[in-house]
Amino acid sequence: MAASGENDVQQPLVKPTREKVDTYGFTRPEDFDYETYEEFMSRYLSVLARRASRWNGLLKGRKAINRSFKVKRFIRKGIPAEHRGMVWMEVSGAQHKMETNPDVYSGLLNGQKDQQLLDTINTDIHRTFPENIYFCDASRESKRVALYNILVAFGHHNKTVGYCQGLNFIVAIFLLILKDEEQAFWLLVTLLEDILPEYYSKDMKGLKVDQEVLGELVKLKNPTVSAVIEKEGMPWSILVTKWFVCLYIDVLPIETVLRIWDCLFYEGSKILFRVALTMIKRNEATIAAATSFPGILEAFKQCTQDSIITDCHAFMQAIFADPGPLPMAQILKLRQECEAKIS
Repeated sequence: MAASGENDVQQPLVKPTREKVDTYGFTRPEDFDYETYEEFMSRYLSVLARRASRWNGLLKGRKAINRSFKVKRFIRKGIPAEHRGMVWMEVSGAQHKMETNPDVYSGLLNGQKDQQLLDTINTDIHRTFPENIYFCDASRESKRVALYNILVAFGHHNKTVGYCQGLNFIVAIFLLILKDEEQAFWLLVTLLEDILPEYYSKDMKGLKVDQEVLGELVKLKNPTVSAVIEKEGMPWSILVTKWFVCLYIDVLPIETVLRIWDCLFYEGSKILFRVALTMIKRNEATIAAATSFPGILEAFKQCTQDSIITDCHAFMQAIFADPGPLPMAQILKLRQECEAKIS
């Protein structure tokens, strides 16, 4: 299978230097820890080189990526940057949707528009990654127009969802990875309609249910943490809404987010629980020591600042080990129970 075309952003990671802007166009903060990052990258570059060689062998001569244990294992170990967009499109089913629905995207862009939807989207366009060189202004290199087009097209394609805050950040990441905006549109359709149905609907029912499911999983796997949360009467929505609604964007480092999404597009929503459970388990003592509402909030903030978070390779190994078995049948059963409770 031929790899997707490379663009000005989607290049394999190279030997790190103290650049003010990272591989994906994000401006690094003044207090960026270059030493820790460079120490990690010195190890991770060799991992990337091995993975690229093996992925090249896997994809050579293929017209499609068939689901298999080998493909799953390869994805869990990370998709090389040069193949990531194409693999996301293939394994998620978005490529099939795009190929079987020609002219739908252009038709949506050229059709009649809902002015209220346009105004809402316009408000968020300027708030989308102002620290990223591809979204900070309306220059020729800017991806703002593509971002706007995709959100407008989706809002008219799926009127049940329309537009929801958070989608702008998800689509922006798509545009940093994928070949063009039509691909990003169909990946968004697949994500919201197939992988995370009702997460972004008007009542966000799917999101609310899965937050409660996480609470039940924590009760089973980390009862000490669960007891602290229940004692304070804290709803899980206060603690993890941003984690789930933004799919860990602006919560974890970009490279870690992309590794999580590699698995999300192949394995589905279960990966979101694995990430949350791992962060909670690794910070169990800190959370358990919290004695107040603010203390618990601070403890959960610390979950996202764990030293392993920067080392995306080690973190991804942890999410498939630390939480233990997490069968989909268990998640589906808990979803039914939690949905009945909140209905």
